[in-house]
Amino acid sequence: MAILITLLLGAAIIAFTLLWPHWRRYQRQKIMAQPFKAAWRDILKQRLPYFRALPADLQLQLKKHIQVFIAEKQFIGCDGLTVTDEMRVTIAAQACLLLLNRPDYYYPKLKQILLYPSAFVVHGSSADAAGVMHEQRRVLSGESWGQGKVVLSWADTLDGAANPTDGRNVVIHEFAHQLDQEKGVANGAPLLARSSDYQQWSGVMAAEFAALQQQAALRQTSLFDHYGATNPAEFFAVISEVFFEQPDALAQQHPGLYQQLSQFYRLNPLSW
Repeated sequence: MAILITLLLGAAIIAFTLLWPHWRRYQRQKIMAQPFKAAWRDILKQRLPYFRALPADLQLQLKKHIQVFIAEKQFIGCDGLTVTDEMRVTIAAQACLLLLNRPDYYYPKLKQILLYPSAFVVHGSSADAAGVMHEQRRVLSGESWGQGKVVLSWADTLDGAANPTDGRNVVIHEFAHQLDQEKGVANGAPLLARSSDYQQWSGVMAAEFAALQQQAALRQTSLFDHYGATNPAEFFAVISEVFFEQPDALAQQHPGLYQQLSQFYRLNPLSW
């Protein structure tokens, strides 16, 4: 009897593993077949100026992505914040901008978005060169966790959405980290379409990262926020912000970098 139960349990697990992707795809198709809510459309028009600049096919694709994203991800208000549809749609639209032309892909490891009214405080500790531990208190507008969570400030989310051309967008930044974290620890090398792409990606990214580090050390102005010189993971998130919000300047000043990001994101914002 015990052997039979074990065999049946194993068969059930195998069946679930094989059928789950098809069931999930079916459920997503049902969600996308539903009309996009008029109230959500009004939120897009009010809160996301860049939406009107997208080609019609990408607008439609983005709306379908928003529907699935909101259905699958849990939004949790923190510090007394009550989550509204305005918050869900505003965040989902910016997060899903990174998913255009990626069919049936919705940040598979992400489960929850934690939302604070404004910048939040994170306490931690780190060791200095001598090995002495120091307590740290950081005020953040966003943070991406490898445990399936993204933390955002609603005030900073609104600021980032309101100005789509300043190269600063906390939602794009943190969800770029999510793409980078899909394979494990974020290191500035997200999953690329082909293994052969990594050599060119690494060459371009390493040269541009080193240049930004030098500019930051000399306090020289740059198209990129000097925070991107912290490490390769932050560099990838910072240049992703610029790719979506300042594509003209990026293509002119850093054509090789623009080409790599355009290939990775499967988009050409210059044509918008």
